[in-house]
Amino acid sequence: MRELFLTDRQAYLRWLDLPGDGPVRVFLHGLGCTAASDFAHIAAHPALGGGRALLVDLLGYGLSDRPADFDYRPEGQAAAVAALLDHLDLTGVHLVGHSMGGAVAIHLAAARPGRIARLVVAEPNLYAGGGAFSRPVARQAEEDFVRIGFTRMLALADRADYAARLRLADPRAVHRSAVALVAGGDPEAGDVLAALTLPRAFLVGEKSLPDRAAEQSAAMGVPVLEVPAAGHNLMLDNPDGFADALARALTLPQ
Repeated sequence: MRELFLTDRQAYLRWLDLPGDGPVRVFLHGLGCTAASDFAHIAAHPALGGGRALLVDLLGYGLSDRPADFDYRPEGQAAAVAALLDHLDLTGVHLVGHSMGGAVAIHLAAARPGRIARLVVAEPNLYAGGGAFSRPVARQAEEDFVRIGFTRMLALADRADYAARLRLADPRAVHRSAVALVAGGDPEAGDVLAALTLPRAFLVGEKSLPDRAAEQSAAMGVPVLEVPAAGHNLMLDNPDGFADALARALTLPQ
């Protein structure tokens, strides 16, 4: 594990740095998750042929710090990861983000176009409205969620692996993240994605179809690749299928 102290946030951002050659791949997880639980097995998958990988825990999640005065919006999370890329002076990065992490990745690609070579998003939040995980959280008052709702969410989680990841998250971060996803951004991540000129791709699980965000991305000219036998948790539902689709996405013609 490595860490970077963010002076503007007075908090440490932490990540796993897996060694390798070739373009650096940076993986960003979704709401209530961690980078290692979602992407370690993908980063090491034979379909991707090795390579250096940074598995970043966003602020409030996993092993990263939980600043109490942070709004946990995708734009702010993107700024924190941008500071990491600047600190390591990385260029030619292949950026991969899932769900909320997809929205973070989109804003990061716009903020650091000179550092990001390719962008792949897996079922990201593109526009206001949230998703099946964020909407029930955002409907609760923050203090109610911190006091009761988070524990209830853990107890009622329909996937044991999601509960295991969620236990490592800060309840206040989860709530503020959910509120931000439901409210949408200014600009919206979807509009930012449409304006990007770097190579982009969108991954969607077969069980998620029809998917409005996938349709919107295709209309923007973003290639959409389907992961068979997978729902929203693509990399856990079908790791081999996700790794194969990601490998294809990262080698599409520019």
